[in-house]
Amino acid sequence: MFRLRVLHIDTGTEMRGGQYQVLLLMKALREAGDSQVFLGRPKTELWRQAADAGFAVHRASLANVWRRSKRVDVVHAHDARAHTLAAIASRKPIVVSRRVAFPVGKSVGSRWKYGRATRYIAVSQAVSEQLQAAGVNKDKIDVVYDAVDTAAGEADWSPEHPAVALATDDPQKGRDLVERAARQSGIHVIFSESLIEDLRRASLFVYISRDEGLGSAALIAMSMGVPVIASRIGGLTEAVADGVSGLLVNNDATEIAVAMRKVLGDRKFALRLIEAAKQRVAERFTKDRLVERTVSAYARAIAS
Repeated sequence: MFRLRVLHIDTGTEMRGGQYQVLLLMKALREAGDSQVFLGRPKTELWRQAADAGFAVHRASLANVWRRSKRVDVVHAHDARAHTLAAIASRKPIVVSRRVAFPVGKSVGSRWKYGRATRYIAVSQAVSEQLQAAGVNKDKIDVVYDAVDTAAGEADWSPEHPAVALATDDPQKGRDLVERAARQSGIHVIFSESLIEDLRRASLFVYISRDEGLGSAALIAMSMGVPVIASRIGGLTEAVADGVSGLLVNNDATEIAVAMRKVLGDRKFALRLIEAAKQRVAERFTKDRLVERTVSAYARAIAS
């Protein structure tokens, strides 16, 4: 394998699933011997963690993209604004990660920006299909699933623990449906701002979304041994095998409540879900697969 020099750009202000994946990827590529430079927003959590991990970090600006891209083999843009910066200023092939399943804009500016990318990394088949619907050639898209950082460890699972859902004000994330389902089922739900810590003593992870690229939070719960109930939408249908490694539901409060009672009312069923979910993560959502498929996308971009 040849050694790569990669310029990563992420302009997110919060440490969400995409930002955790950027950091995980950078660390894994470094372990493989590849050189990483990071451009981001100063004082954000990703900036701090990247610097603490020993990566060279610089402000995400047009000048820095222009200056630093000439010293690398490939530029990897991890969010929409990063994509814009790379489209304008990169001097090397551009790989763009796409994590969301909502439609791509079709304005003249959007078409130009999307045409500038050498390759796309879609976080799921659902996202790949949205890119294709926007006119991106299928041959320019690589599907690369998220990886799960196994450092989170095992949960102390018990049906007596509360259920956990994400604390969010995003109307697309379906907190309203989870609250109604909790009332109908009589099951206490914690809306978590510290997901891994709260999953350590959780009976369920309820991930309801109206639009989802993959669902990295669901993968974390699956890896930790917490049964997952998730929306039957977007990339979540690729993360969770319905009835095998979790339960998929329509975005209906009554259906969610029934699923919650079903899992917590049948300990053997819950344990089967837990074991199958761990196996699914170990087979499909590993760091090795993330690195292998990302490096393949880089190689195709460089060869284009």
